[in-house]
Amino acid sequence: MEYTYEGKQQLIDKNSKIAVLCGGMSNEREVSLRSGVNVLNALKNLGYHNSEIVDVDKNIAETLKTGKYDFAYNTLHGKYGEDGCIQGVLEILGIKYTGCKVKSSAICMDKEMTKNILQNAGLNIIKSACIRYSENLDIEKAIEGLNFPLMVKPSAEGSSIGMSKVDNIEELKEALKVAQKSDKKILLEEYLQGKSITVGVLEDVSKNKTFATPILEFKTKTLWYDFEAKYTQGMTEFILPAKLDDALTKQIQKMAVDAHKACDCTGVSRVDFLIFDNVPYVLEINTNPGMTDLSDLPAQARAMGIDYDGLVQLVLNTALIDA
Repeated sequence: MEYTYEGKQQLIDKNSKIAVLCGGMSNEREVSLRSGVNVLNALKNLGYHNSEIVDVDKNIAETLKTGKYDFAYNTLHGKYGEDGCIQGVLEILGIKYTGCKVKSSAICMDKEMTKNILQNAGLNIIKSACIRYSENLDIEKAIEGLNFPLMVKPSAEGSSIGMSKVDNIEELKEALKVAQKSDKKILLEEYLQGKSITVGVLEDVSKNKTFATPILEFKTKTLWYDFEAKYTQGMTEFILPAKLDDALTKQIQKMAVDAHKACDCTGVSRVDFLIFDNVPYVLEINTNPGMTDLSDLPAQARAMGIDYDGLVQLVLNTALIDA
């Protein structure tokens, strides 16, 4: 898994017409717009002057057909952009695109499905249960075998939207009402007080090499790494690289690549972990990591000598990976 970055390898013709897909119709629209603007600026810096922002709406198929784009750089987050939907549209239109394909995007957007695959692959996951919300839900039966406190997570939502930490049944009832606004399928996961870390996984197409970035540890001023902590300046302290011994560092980086491959991811992902009692547990896989000024992946890449433009070039090259 050793990898040495050797500079920007421009495998795609600079005259190509590139759509930077951003915005979209999810709860993460504003974050996506910020990612899109940054990526567009980087593409221009790299010489891809025939690149433009495409704000994704219900008319996206017609927009893409009319625009006659050669490639799409996907900076969408959440529903329709990170769950296989836009990937399917691009496949039908025959437009090559960055990052994960239809199947892996759909899998990793669903926290329950992701956990099942990771567990089958022999990776550590935290004890959890998945329920489908209804007003008649037998909550006590649903959490049988789980211990409070619990994290309540909409199964197919990003940026920690709709998440809560609960300490008892009454709090759980209220948290479920909040979570079901984002998704009727809800993951209930035992809360462990540990070290929160994240690892980027990238593919260098020029070398046919999949590698992990340095590990980023974050300490938040909030109870967990929620939306406010992720996107508000000063709410999170980043430790990069994380203060871990060499053996644990290598173990986690290998686990990140293994998780990426187990879920059939391609191009780029970010794997989130929790370390409890020196044991790393995979929490989830983000198949389209943020590219804002505060996002994790650009910071991780920078820590291994890959500047923002270099990262964008690496990700752009992944559009050449066949579905």
